[in-house]
Amino acid sequence: MGIAVVGVLNLIPIYVSGSADLLAPLAARLAEVFGLQVRQHTPSFDPELAFDVSRGQYNSRMLLAQLLHNNLHGATRVLGVTDVDLFIPVLTYVFGEAQLEGQAAVVSSHRLDNRLYGLPANRNLLFERLCKEAIHELGHTCGLVHCQRHPCVMMSSTYVEGIDQKSDRFCGRCLQSIRKAATGSAEE
Repeated sequence: MGIAVVGVLNLIPIYVSGSADLLAPLAARLAEVFGLQVRQHTPSFDPELAFDVSRGQYNSRMLLAQLLHNNLHGATRVLGVTDVDLFIPVLTYVFGEAQLEGQAAVVSSHRLDNRLYGLPANRNLLFERLCKEAIHELGHTCGLVHCQRHPCVMMSSTYVEGIDQKSDRFCGRCLQSIRKAATGSAEE
């Protein structure tokens, strides 16, 4: 049952050749979790503007800014999904990033794929990780900060093993916070 966050989520694929088959099930999962109508749109901006040649990675903050600036379809939230490696200037890499209490988030499957670590491909595990990260980042757009309660999806994960150890669900306190923000009350 969805949280009933009112509105539309635009799902924007950005260089997703390796995980394009995961977009439709991801959209369905996000619609289920958040109660948002999910629509997929192609990017209306040039993602290469976020590429940092010296690092060989894409700056997630620049992608967030582009997602926000080009949200031409009037969605209440926008989620960029990509296969490229993301970073912020103070970190080597990030799995994703979001605006706290904002509209935009971006997630990458790049470091969620077992093959990056020399392990056999596992599409189910990749999908599970991508869902957790998308839910986590969209949780930030709903005003949630990192949670310390295991196994809440809002727990911070700096390594892929941390993603595997957490759930794809919000703990009771985080769920109540999202519902309160979405409806203006703490009722469940």
